[in-house]
Amino acid sequence: MGRGSLILIALLLLFFMAPADLLAQCSICTKTAAQLGEKPAKALNTGIIYLGLTPFMIMGYIGYRWWKNNKIEE
Repeated sequence: MGRGSLILIALLLLFFMAPADLLAQCSICTKTAAQLGEKPAKALNTGIIYLGLTPFMIMGYIGYRWWKNNKIEE
């Protein structure tokens, strides 16, 4: 297992061990979620997380491909 794999695993563990308070929402979403109830509020929060995580995953993939192509050229 390479160094990059270990860093990725460590970051994923830190992300999944984060307290629920860190998964906060904007004030409008918080008010909407409070009116919906427990189960729909969790679904709304999960949807917000997915929407926010997608650009980071795309940037990570592009960065990985860029790094790998530069590594091959050296």
